[in-house]
Amino acid sequence: MTNDEEHDHVHDPDCASGLDLRALSALVDDELPESARAALLERLEQDPDAASRVAGYRAQKAALQALGASAAHNSAPQVVVLRPHRPWWGQAGIAACWLVAGASLALTLAPIAPRLIGGGSGEPTFAQRADIAYAVYTPERRHPVEVAASEEEHLITWLSKRLNRSLSVPSLQEYGYTLVGGRLLPGEAGPAAQFMYENHLGARLTLYVTATRKGETAFRLFRDGNRRTFYWVSDEMGYALSGPISEGKLRTIAIDVCSELGGRPESWQ
Repeated sequence: MTNDEEHDHVHDPDCASGLDLRALSALVDDELPESARAALLERLEQDPDAASRVAGYRAQKAALQALGASAAHNSAPQVVVLRPHRPWWGQAGIAACWLVAGASLALTLAPIAPRLIGGGSGEPTFAQRADIAYAVYTPERRHPVEVAASEEEHLITWLSKRLNRSLSVPSLQEYGYTLVGGRLLPGEAGPAAQFMYENHLGARLTLYVTATRKGETAFRLFRDGNRRTFYWVSDEMGYALSGPISEGKLRTIAIDVCSELGGRPESWQ
């Protein structure tokens, strides 16, 4: 091993934690045997940095798939120009993959980028992030969540620990939606949780939860195409319920969710 290679190895966060980037990539691509997958998921619970990297991989994969679907319906050629860049961890092949994925992700999210960074719309970032997370993960058929509803107790314990707040999962059974499961996501200033629900027709709703600063607590609507997100802040926690259903029905469900989670929606009606 050369001095440069040794230096890169020492500062590689995955090497430091004993996790291989290739194993993380194989996890995202569903290429690991079930026993290895279960063992790696267990290790990720103790390694927030690696877990965040896996979440990034999954978001990029979903964005690339969305880009491919968009290109299939777009006759105009899409060109990505990459500039040479020395990878900070010393693995040129992996660095190139990250550059391609990042550029593709930028193209995929370009139409909603102004909303993501504010764009003068005034919506808080967590509502925009919730909308984007909905758009990225709800089309997934095989891996829409990290932890399935069959492990609900583990899911709640895990996400509560990561968000440093006792969480609960509201029931939407009376509206015909059952819990699919949930996942950990990067938030604006820390981790965020996404819980996904599905009805018998396959339509999905998501509840996004994250810590947020004090501020506006009113019940508000954020809209992007046929997607709608009702969002609110309660006890320094931001909540956002997203879905493509009618505005009136989504509002009714969101108000019930807010009440079940300890909010005071009666002041907003």
